[in-house]
Amino acid sequence: MSTPTSTPSAASAAVDPVDPLDVLAAGTVVPAHPLALDAERRLDERRQRALTRYYLASGAGGIAVGVHTTQFEIREPAVGLLRPVLELAAEEIRTGAAASGGRPVVKVAGACGYTAQAVAEAELAASLGYDAVLLSPAVPGADEAGLLERTRAVGEVLPVIGFYLQDAVGGRHLSPDYWRALADIPSVVAIKTAPFDRYRTAEVIAAVAASDRAEEVALYTGNDDAIIQDLLTPYRTARGLRWFAGGLLGQWAVWTRAAVDLFDEVRAARAGDHALTTDLLRRAPQLSEANAAVFDVANAFRGCIAGVHEVLRAQGLLAGTWCLNPDERLSPGQAEEIARVGAAYPWLTDDDFVREHLDDWLR
Repeated sequence: MSTPTSTPSAASAAVDPVDPLDVLAAGTVVPAHPLALDAERRLDERRQRALTRYYLASGAGGIAVGVHTTQFEIREPAVGLLRPVLELAAEEIRTGAAASGGRPVVKVAGACGYTAQAVAEAELAASLGYDAVLLSPAVPGADEAGLLERTRAVGEVLPVIGFYLQDAVGGRHLSPDYWRALADIPSVVAIKTAPFDRYRTAEVIAAVAASDRAEEVALYTGNDDAIIQDLLTPYRTARGLRWFAGGLLGQWAVWTRAAVDLFDEVRAARAGDHALTTDLLRRAPQLSEANAAVFDVANAFRGCIAGVHEVLRAQGLLAGTWCLNPDERLSPGQAEEIARVGAAYPWLTDDDFVREHLDDWLR
């Protein structure tokens, strides 16, 4: 399996991947799956399933479950929702082949904690048929060598997607040497780059390009503040041009059908449509503005999960914006700001698509 480092030819683009990991390597849209709760903060299974059906019908090539957007608290013994949410998504993907056009969909499970916990979560994901693990770097006290050893241990269970997490939600700076060493680990198939920092993003790209496995590690943007910019930028490295293959994003948990259309436009622009490239760059600040509203940038991301829920609530996919942590809620004025950007930039939204299919997804 290899990762394109330049614009794919028409012939290669015409070959549909048949393996989920090939989908990941080729590049796709991967939304970070939210958690559907009722007013008592219990799992709302009907709406949890509806969300997965929505992502499949939207054309997403993968779904990431058990990640930050799913709420890390699902792992707490008193909550006990890690297995249920992984099971529900896997079941819907397995039985929803018709909704996804029969194409393979890459199932990504989030894994957290020190080595023993992360390996156990990877083993759970493997038992449920997941294809890869997105490994959180938020491990208090662990140095870079320890994080690499943890990656090797998890990689003995499932292929690993490395993760550069922004400081505001628990991440930290990781050196270029770390990213090169991570890319050299045979089980690492992709890296999600989400430091929300242009300097650090460039460091990761250069480090991966210097790895002996550069062609085998797909780069995914997780920079929700610069999605179009990342996807349209050909980074020049010592080995030639390097592109982000796709995106694994909390922002793509909402308005997902529009995100899939956007990704198709990005691919057309990469193939040489210069007018479309210019138009996408014109729209890039609009998507960043929308993300600022959804992720509650004005309040240091305090309402980021609730903001995702608010978009889905307004569309009828969720019943409310409840989070497991009652302190996680919309900030004052956030709902109004989300509504404003949705009205200002209708190309970003997929309200009509959701309205047309909502009853079926909620069946």
